[in-house]
Amino acid sequence: MTDHISHDILIIGTGLAGLRAAISAAMTNHKLDIGVISKVQVMRSHSVSAEGGTAAVLFSDEGDNIESHIYDTIRGSDFLCDQDVAEKLAHEIPNEIYQLDKWGMPWSRRDDGRIDQRKFGGYSFPRATYAQDKVGFYEMQTLYDTCLKYENIHFYNEWFCTSILDDGNNNFSGVTAIEMKSGNFNVFNSNSGIIATGGAGRLYSFSTYAYSSTPDGLDMGYRAGLALKDMEFVQFHPTGILPSGILITEGARGEGGYLINNLGERFMKSYAPEKLELAPRDVVSRSMIKEIDNGRGFIHETGVPCLKLDLTHLGEERIKEKLAGIREIGIKFSGVDIISEPIEIRPVCHYMMGGVHTNIDGQTEMNGLWTAGEAACNSLHGANRLGANSTSECLVWGSITGRLAAQHADKRKEKGSALTNLENKVQTEEKRIFDGIFRGRGEVNPYDIRKEFTDMMDIKAYIFRDENKLVEGLKKVRELRDLAWKHVDDSAKEYNTNFINVMEIDSLLRVGEIIIAGALNRRESRGAHSRTDYPNRDDVHFLKHTLAYFKEGGGPQFSWHPVTLTRYVPAERKY
Repeated sequence: MTDHISHDILIIGTGLAGLRAAISAAMTNHKLDIGVISKVQVMRSHSVSAEGGTAAVLFSDEGDNIESHIYDTIRGSDFLCDQDVAEKLAHEIPNEIYQLDKWGMPWSRRDDGRIDQRKFGGYSFPRATYAQDKVGFYEMQTLYDTCLKYENIHFYNEWFCTSILDDGNNNFSGVTAIEMKSGNFNVFNSNSGIIATGGAGRLYSFSTYAYSSTPDGLDMGYRAGLALKDMEFVQFHPTGILPSGILITEGARGEGGYLINNLGERFMKSYAPEKLELAPRDVVSRSMIKEIDNGRGFIHETGVPCLKLDLTHLGEERIKEKLAGIREIGIKFSGVDIISEPIEIRPVCHYMMGGVHTNIDGQTEMNGLWTAGEAACNSLHGANRLGANSTSECLVWGSITGRLAAQHADKRKEKGSALTNLENKVQTEEKRIFDGIFRGRGEVNPYDIRKEFTDMMDIKAYIFRDENKLVEGLKKVRELRDLAWKHVDDSAKEYNTNFINVMEIDSLLRVGEIIIAGALNRRESRGAHSRTDYPNRDDVHFLKHTLAYFKEGGGPQFSWHPVTLTRYVPAERKY
């Protein structure tokens, strides 16, 4: 017999967006029962890895202004972002910065006591609000501590959600989940939900993401009939260290770091003469690959071509004060002390601009279900995200979706709505999970399949793309999907990570297919999506969002969605 657990609101994911949503819901109505589910322990969520800053306009008296933040975001997105969404972010995020301050966030401060901000790529003002180089960790700790003050927030650590349930009339009704500790299959019933499961960067081998960052949440939404939007737009951060891919924050360049080639040149002067190293990430990453392709790179000891980030001129005192965490990462994972020598770096998978399709308020196509943070695509980032806007998005839309989910849950509670009988859907999901995967058998090692797939993504869907590579990639992902790979050797129920890993691979292959197929369909170069066979941006045919819908037994079904233009006409980007 499947156990049923009920909450007024369910939040899936415990990163910045999930925790902010939980607090917002609890503050909106203290009588509502809030369940927060995570496949890891709360403070192991990948948001703790955010390093550089949270973008906000704090000093209008010193020359910054809201309109500038709006325009920088729109221009940075290569004009694919919905402009009303950029406006909402710029207006709302200063309040979130000050709210975190009141909750105890240890922001780095100036000598006069005001919150400090640093330069970041693509901005026309130092706008990245930071806490040394550990902003995500401190924001997470602040939010988690605040959550613990509310008795109506209940955490479920180490539960793996497998599907979203609806009542047959497109109303959210809950999720199915496996408790890792026991291996038991459970149903969480609820009338209001928020997907906040983060990004899916482990689709690539060379990645800044935690190993837990797989597209489980995206895949659940997709299989439940929700569109995944703009998935072809994958951000590659310029500075991932070799060989691990661990991130060197953009704050390192914000503090004055140089990118250099094997001639010792600051080569960005040839590509973005105005912004140099602080051009948007897509511009810098493409420039780096061009330098490498033109023979001006270094060769890492593993044989991988790379460039170098030089921070030595900043001096020991400044590095220890502003970039202590980065120095520690360099010493531990590259054997390099950034105080005394440059560190080898290469563009690395870092962020998904795409996600579950939502409106400006994070509402999905299912009644009673919202999405926030990197799992969502409210079209804030368009074709390219500016650094420090992601943590801003998590805070703003965590707050918005938490409030709206609480209001929805309260209305449903007042109506006394009974949950529709979901037994057939639950049984179908249980059969898919246990008969199709757990008890499945095959000759192929699933971990070999995963490695082959993510290595293929590194080659076929990297910074520069073309039709031949993408067609080969699509063929390969479908071959890997069709192999009898659903193969769990470990038969134990308790803490069966082998079982969890194989379910993750299921979602990786499905979402990877969407990324490649979407990239094939978009015959232009825009933001992070760069086609060598279609090198120009094409506003006539492709100033629109990609929507991918699940089709039983086949590949994704694609359609287009209009871009909201309210303030600025698309123009050529120059930095």
